[in-house]
Amino acid sequence: MTSLTHRGFIHLGMDVARDSISVAVLAPDSDVAEVDKITSDAESVRRLIKAMGRPAGLWVCYEAGPTGYDLYRLLVSMGVRCDVVAPSLVPKGRGDMIKTDKRDARRLAGLHRAGELTAIAVPSPAQEAVRDLCRIRGDMVQDLTRARNRLGKFLLRHSLVYRGGSTWTDRHRRWLAGLSFEDKALASTFMHYRATVNLRETTLDAVEADLAGYFTTQPFGDAVLRLGAYRGVTHMGGLCLGAEVFDWARFPKARSFMNFTGLTASEHSSGLSTHRGWITRAGNSHVRGQLTEAAWSYNHVANVGHGLRERQDGVPAGTIARSWSAQTRLSKRFRALAARKNVKSVVATAVARELAGFLWAEMTAVD
Repeated sequence: MTSLTHRGFIHLGMDVARDSISVAVLAPDSDVAEVDKITSDAESVRRLIKAMGRPAGLWVCYEAGPTGYDLYRLLVSMGVRCDVVAPSLVPKGRGDMIKTDKRDARRLAGLHRAGELTAIAVPSPAQEAVRDLCRIRGDMVQDLTRARNRLGKFLLRHSLVYRGGSTWTDRHRRWLAGLSFEDKALASTFMHYRATVNLRETTLDAVEADLAGYFTTQPFGDAVLRLGAYRGVTHMGGLCLGAEVFDWARFPKARSFMNFTGLTASEHSSGLSTHRGWITRAGNSHVRGQLTEAAWSYNHVANVGHGLRERQDGVPAGTIARSWSAQTRLSKRFRALAARKNVKSVVATAVARELAGFLWAEMTAVD
């Protein structure tokens, strides 16, 4: 049944590519959308909307993707209602093996009029800019990890294994500095691997220095302060979470936010049988990564260490109380699951899912 809120509009489903946009126009009294193709520049979009007539009678949708939100902002500035929809939640027939831009545009227009598409929240330009800076930090962390792994594997191939404890401590770095190779080619290889690691570390430090300036500025200052009061969530982690979510109230329940993170279990149930599998991974991968990283800190008994105590300085009492409640619950949960599970990463994922619920409750609490 067609949703009442979607009736009376001319629905435009747009399949957006780098150089072109396929536009399916579905009139209120029609069941078949007419499809046209325009170039993706702003002037072509303006001409299309002008030709359609009254902007208030139009309702556009397109899938979120690499083309970003400039099209959304352009349409909204022209008085056109627009939804950016989640691609992973667009219904697709299992037997539909044909994919073209025109078919995709028609599908979007029809599903949108039927109310079957899920719109995502669109950040403001300032929020998107900080989010991009947070995401490049994530890229730099991955690059640094790869560079360190390559160096470690190179040393392993030549039977050089560090056995003095944790790697990339000051002691480990001194051990690396003391290594030497008689063969000139090996010495050059080792030098280049170490130089790459140093370069990645310097780049990451520079990005984090830029991000630190947003810890106390709005609209992220409040999120950084409150999220940073939770164990495992540093101020940097709080900023990254705040930049990705930015509007916590759009999730009506904790379960909705857990689904957004992709940390909920997949399920295939039919009749009397119920089968649950791996996590869906259908949500925001950046939020999921931050939560999973934070979850590992609950492997230890509940405790307020020096770093957490510093982050809780100046935080409202209600937030500190909720943080302690979360820590006691999740620390106990981690140890209980670890006693039954052989794979600790599964335990960390389960704890990350519950941590997501606690953080949602914190950011939607009214003290």
